[in-house]
Amino acid sequence: MSVHYIYYKDGAKRMRPVLTREEYLSMRNGGEQRRLVERIRAGEEGLKSKLVQMNYSCLPNEDGSLKGSKTMSTTVGMDIDHLSKEEMPTVRERILQKKEELGLLMLEESARGGGYHLVFRRRPELSQEENLKWASELLEVKYDDGAKDITRVFFTTTGSAEDLLFLDDEIFRLTRLTPSPSLLREGSGQTQGQKLSTPLPHREGMGESLLSTPLSHREGMGESLEGKGESLLSFPSDFKGISYTSIISEFWRRTGGEPSEGERNKRLHQLAANLRAICDDNEEWLLEVMPRYGLSAQEMRGIIHSACKEPTKGSRLIDKIVKALETGISPDEVDDAEAVQEETGVKVNVKALPIGLKESLTGVPVSMHMPVLCSLMPLAAAYADQVEVRYCDGEMQKLGMMSIIYGEQASGKSVCKHAVNIWKRQLDDEDALARKREDEWKERKKNRKANEKAPDDPKVLIRVVPVTVSCSTLLKRLKNADGHTLFSFGEELDTLRKTNGAGSWSSKYDIYRLAFDPIDSEWGQDYNSDQAESGVVKVAYNWSMLGTSGAVRKCFKADNVENGLSSRILLAEMPDTSFAKMPHYGRRTQEDESKIQEAVTRLRSYSGYVDTPRLRKAIDQWVEEQRVMALKDVDHVKDTYRRRAAVIGFRCGVIFHLLTGRVKESNACVEFATMMASYCLNQQIKVFGAALQNQYVDAQQECQRYGANNSIFDQLPPTFTADDLAALKPANVPRNSIIKIISRWNRDGWVVKADSKRWSKAKSDNDKVTS
Repeated sequence: MSVHYIYYKDGAKRMRPVLTREEYLSMRNGGEQRRLVERIRAGEEGLKSKLVQMNYSCLPNEDGSLKGSKTMSTTVGMDIDHLSKEEMPTVRERILQKKEELGLLMLEESARGGGYHLVFRRRPELSQEENLKWASELLEVKYDDGAKDITRVFFTTTGSAEDLLFLDDEIFRLTRLTPSPSLLREGSGQTQGQKLSTPLPHREGMGESLLSTPLSHREGMGESLEGKGESLLSFPSDFKGISYTSIISEFWRRTGGEPSEGERNKRLHQLAANLRAICDDNEEWLLEVMPRYGLSAQEMRGIIHSACKEPTKGSRLIDKIVKALETGISPDEVDDAEAVQEETGVKVNVKALPIGLKESLTGVPVSMHMPVLCSLMPLAAAYADQVEVRYCDGEMQKLGMMSIIYGEQASGKSVCKHAVNIWKRQLDDEDALARKREDEWKERKKNRKANEKAPDDPKVLIRVVPVTVSCSTLLKRLKNADGHTLFSFGEELDTLRKTNGAGSWSSKYDIYRLAFDPIDSEWGQDYNSDQAESGVVKVAYNWSMLGTSGAVRKCFKADNVENGLSSRILLAEMPDTSFAKMPHYGRRTQEDESKIQEAVTRLRSYSGYVDTPRLRKAIDQWVEEQRVMALKDVDHVKDTYRRRAAVIGFRCGVIFHLLTGRVKESNACVEFATMMASYCLNQQIKVFGAALQNQYVDAQQECQRYGANNSIFDQLPPTFTADDLAALKPANVPRNSIIKIISRWNRDGWVVKADSKRWSKAKSDNDKVTS
């Protein structure tokens, strides 16, 4: 392991490995980190100690601490200081030109400027200082001789191209050094071979395996260390990106804990019998990854050989453990996750989520993951209100979003409230100061003398408004928003419905629709009275609400489902709690909450146009697939809702992308966007589909549509007439709609005209219809 993040615990510096490029860039690209670097370079050098700190030259002590570490990593961190402005580009070019010879893995400009930090592959035959001298001579530049200890930390800058000049993913890989024979013979007690080896992350109580035993202590392998080196590890140390140490640790947890004295052979036999399912039944592979608990290599071979002689049948337990570790959920919840996937069609990969979203699901039952994510999306979008994106159709958009989390009473909706409250802390703190200023102004205005001029309105920026806000007050808040998006969170959708009269509710859903639409949407009102706010504003207003299924039905009756608001809302359903056991919630740690605040700061740091070509392509393909399916089934409901579900999924993908801090959208980002689009579409159809469909078909046909789910196109004979299609459609469907459907099929190449009245299918049911 070559990259370690430095943090403080009980007043001491501790080390945590950084495992991926994404995690590394995420730490460097936080909004607070960016601002600190900017201020330091503007002269506030005292802030340097607040920057993210990294170590590249050593491994932590047994307790995870940094101080006094004697174990070198596979890389060397080097500090080059006191360069003139003229020297900087020359030295940079020299380093990059010699990157292959040097073994360069990372190059960054220092926080104050005037220097560089670089990381290169360690030459195992040399000491730390000798490595630095060797690199110094190669690069013809002096290194900071005050930074030659392996415990030296580096104050990190940002992940921008101007600061992070070079980064090789090899820096995150686990590698092993081949110590020279001379170093192996040096010293007494712990050998240099131990110091130079790089064990996998320590797993307490895991016994010894080839993955965790220092090179100089590996016994019974029949080969000398000098000739073996890195090739000692001849098999992969992970399965599907999950280390075998993690899998084995979870196996022990689920089977009663680690073996005790007297049961080692039996329990290790049990482990081998299960673990072989993901080691190709290879005895040498098992010998390499399994812990030994003091047994000799010969004893281990006997146990493994006996286990591998049993009939091959796979291991459901190992499969469950791998699935759980892959998605970042508790193995106890694997069955729940599969049930949720079967019911909703989606499965949240917690492990792949970016900073902020991942921590928001800490302690949340897997059946509530989607409701929590959906409740957060509008608020996350409100924080990224200075961002503009281009959608698949070429139009520019801002991240307008609204969500409703619905479920029966006592279904656990408060889990969403707790997550939202953490996310909106920054807005709440800022609004508290603004409201105090406004209250003081109102008090001065109220207590002024009769002939005294009224104090000027401070026009404070207040971004969190109650869902019951009046149209007049909302207009005032939008006027003072200075281009920012307002946000509301409502715990009871029914309260909103009751507090809005017919006229007010009508105005509100006009505002809601406009808030979702393109960036130039405007709304306003004019009154003669000075008591009411007048004016025209650009609408930027996101909200999340909780409510029962009944409240949703009352707010969205047949007459206002069709007006377009229903297709603009991201819905999420709480799990059915009928006769279910009480759910158990975990607790977020202080570190989880800190990462959520870091995610918020990151979203607020973005401004201007953000290009997302991969997202555009993926969503464009998704919406086309839904169009083809809707056309094949002549499903007007799906055809209506697919369009804005795609927009919502796209905007969710943008939020994901911003949180990763990456330049290009990751595969996980694209998968998240299409997952959210699919979930949104399914929920809209489930909640609003019946009301909308009743405009096309009668109640009997509605039941048939949901029950049979057969394609009308497939039910037609190979050659058919308009009357054949009309017979499969409701009686109230106009003749011109029938002709329009056939024309669309013809335009898409599904049918060809046989004669003046008949059409022939160009594709059969077995064809994979794509376009």
